[in-house]
Amino acid sequence: MAEATIDTPTGKMRIQERDGAIVRVEWGQGGRDDTVLLQKAATQMLEYFAGAREQFDLPLHVVGSEFQRAVCDAMLAIPFGYTRTYGEIAKDLGVPAQAVGQACGGNPIPVIIPCHRVMGAKGLTGFSGLGGVETKLALLRLEGAGGFLI
Repeated sequence: MAEATIDTPTGKMRIQERDGAIVRVEWGQGGRDDTVLLQKAATQMLEYFAGAREQFDLPLHVVGSEFQRAVCDAMLAIPFGYTRTYGEIAKDLGVPAQAVGQACGGNPIPVIIPCHRVMGAKGLTGFSGLGGVETKLALLRLEGAGGFLI
């Protein structure tokens, strides 16, 4: 598996590629492989954090159950600057909201698959990435979706 590390306002992030698709993004230091896809992913991530990109155009492969992939697809459908609740996604998928919350927490490709755009019924909830809810809040503010929190 090839991987590259980038510096972002939320910390170092490791992007991993396998078989021509991005399979994982996580906070932390990783390798310094130099593939065309990793270069493209790094560029797009940095553009996102600079406020110059609202959508990612990368091949993704979610390693996980069919349900995990369905929740990731639902998160990918949330536009930049908008949020949905666990309950709304759960209703669409015909499952309990708690199951959606667990799948969001297990998102293997955060930021690119925007789990930070998913809220609890009463507003802001936890975040499994480095920095927890503060990182989630920073991502929402970057997208202009944090106004309702102030």
